[in-house]
Amino acid sequence: MDDYLNLHDGGQLPAIGFGTWKLQGDDASNAVSQALEAGYRLIDTAAIYGNEKPVGEAIVSSGIDRDDIFVTTKLWNDDQGYDSAIEALDLSLDKLGLDYVDLYLIHWPDSTTHHEAWKAMIEMQKSGKAIHIGVSNFTVQHLKDLIAMSGVKPAVNQIEFHPGIYDEQKDILEFCQDQEIVVEAYSPLAQASLLEDETVEEIAEKLDKTPAQVLLKWAMQHDTVPLPKSGTIERIYSNFDVFDFDLDSEDMESLNSISSGDRVTHDPHSHD
Repeated sequence: MDDYLNLHDGGQLPAIGFGTWKLQGDDASNAVSQALEAGYRLIDTAAIYGNEKPVGEAIVSSGIDRDDIFVTTKLWNDDQGYDSAIEALDLSLDKLGLDYVDLYLIHWPDSTTHHEAWKAMIEMQKSGKAIHIGVSNFTVQHLKDLIAMSGVKPAVNQIEFHPGIYDEQKDILEFCQDQEIVVEAYSPLAQASLLEDETVEEIAEKLDKTPAQVLLKWAMQHDTVPLPKSGTIERIYSNFDVFDFDLDSEDMESLNSISSGDRVTHDPHSHD
């Protein structure tokens, strides 16, 4: 298992990242500091999370070379115009205390506005304020329309991805991989709802791993980048400790088969 995935526009993305949704204030900065100490080099935040300032403070104060940390933030729905998207990134950079982000994502699709936002993001990439640009929660049709409109493929599509919705996400996963768009997996533990699944627990016991580690490895072996989030030091370290084992084909098939269609976030097919 490689430690990095290649991006089609150059550069590499760490194979696992640290999510910060719902972490606020000191909890956010402390968690990010611990994550960086544990070895994470991909930190994921968003304007709507309301935690860019403490996340940025932890990054800046870590003492780690800025070039060694891959920072992602996201454009919220209300700012999806051309000018407003540019202003939104400037505000995010100010809160983060950074000169650039490694990846800037459109957070949710909205066909009435996200095309203009994407045009702005192409310019942001040219200016160096965003090294890579991508999207989040985009379906196959959203991606096809965006690429046809602009001629520019997103480097990344961040989607909800875990065994509980594997069947529902196979089409978007296969399309992205065919287009060399890296898939990031948010809610890879299904917000903890799969940690007590019988199949997950049996595989974890067999491998002497935690259920969370099994789920994260499953995502990685589907060539996606999982973004686990935790405010607990032990879990932050444990979730990163996934590079010393692999799931065999039988384990992968068993985990694929528990797909129930139960999302833990909104269905992007309802966004047109």
